[in-house]
Amino acid sequence: MTRMVALKYWLLAGFIAIGASLHHAPAQAGTEKLIVAGGCFWCVESDFESVSGVKSVVSGYTGGTLANPTYKDVSKKGSGHYEAVEIRFDNNKVTRDELLYKFFRSVDPTDAGGQFCDRGAPYRTAIFYKNDAQKAAAESAKAKAASDLGRKIVTPILPAKEFYKAEKVHQDYYKGTKLVLTRFGPKKQSEAYKRYRLACGRDARVQELWGSDAPFAHKLLN
Repeated sequence: MTRMVALKYWLLAGFIAIGASLHHAPAQAGTEKLIVAGGCFWCVESDFESVSGVKSVVSGYTGGTLANPTYKDVSKKGSGHYEAVEIRFDNNKVTRDELLYKFFRSVDPTDAGGQFCDRGAPYRTAIFYKNDAQKAAAESAKAKAASDLGRKIVTPILPAKEFYKAEKVHQDYYKGTKLVLTRFGPKKQSEAYKRYRLACGRDARVQELWGSDAPFAHKLLN
C-alpha cells in the first residue's frame, strides 16, 4: 500500500511539472535576444524599436572586461566596452536574418574608428553572438553586406559577454521629456536627440552608403 501511495505521489508530481512547463512555454516560445553595437546606442535603440516584431530594445555596455561599467567609464575609452543594445524580438514575426540585414544598413560598417561624429572604441560596430546559429547568421549577413556594398566590412562578429544595462537616463532617450542643456539652450531630450542625430550626420552617411536600402535613414530623410 505504501508503495502504491508513493507511486501515485511521484506520478502526480510529474504531471504537475509537465503542466507547469506547458503553461509557461507560450511566454518563451519565439522570443530571442540579439546584441549589436552600432555607435550611439540612443540611435540604435530608436531605430530598432520601430521594427515590427521587436518587443524591446535596451541600451547598455558589453564586450569589455570592467564589471558594472558606467557611462563615464565607457566614455573614457579604457574599459573595452562598446555602447550596444540588446534587442528582444519575436522570431515568429521578425527573424534574426531580417534584423541583421537592417543592422548593417543602419550603420557604416566600413568605419573601424567609430561611427559618424562619435569616434573611438566604444562607438565601433560589432555583433555579439550567443550561439552557433546567431554566429552563422551574422557571418552570412556580413558577407551579404560586403557583396552589396562592394567594400570590405570591418564589423567584427564576437562571442557575447555579459551585457550591462545602461543608466536609466539612457533608456528611450530619443523620446524623453526631461529638459537637458544643449548648445542650443534647454531642450527636451527628444528634441536634443533629433538635433544631435542630424548634426552627427548619421542618416546622411548611411543613405550615402546604402541609398534607398537604408531602412531607417531613408524614412527619416525622405
